[in-house]
Amino acid sequence: MAKTIMVIDDSASLRQVVGIALKGAGYDVIEARDGADALARLNGQKINLVVSDVNMPNMDGISFVKHFKALPNYRFTPVIMLTTESQEEKKREGQAAGAKAWVVKPFKPEVLLNAVQKLCLP
Repeated sequence: MAKTIMVIDDSASLRQVVGIALKGAGYDVIEARDGADALARLNGQKINLVVSDVNMPNMDGISFVKHFKALPNYRFTPVIMLTTESQEEKKREGQAAGAKAWVVKPFKPEVLLNAVQKLCLP
């Protein structure tokens, strides 16, 4: 059975690029346009990994991670932040919220896929 990855980004073109890379590697993809949209799409189904932007309207990525990690079903689900943010302070904030990896845009799909393969829950 394919593993499911949620991709959260306010940029439709970025969601598409990430989605193509993940689908090409055999993953199922659920897309969301921001943290609030992502939380609304969670219906208890198994999510093996989340790839989230940091800067988004309605609910940013770090706030999303805090809410997501508070849900019992998703407490141990790994989150990769995919963002233009590269400051150490933002990275620490992301890690404190529960993010496991930080990939800076622009990114190479193979770098992202490598991180996904390492972190994706069985």
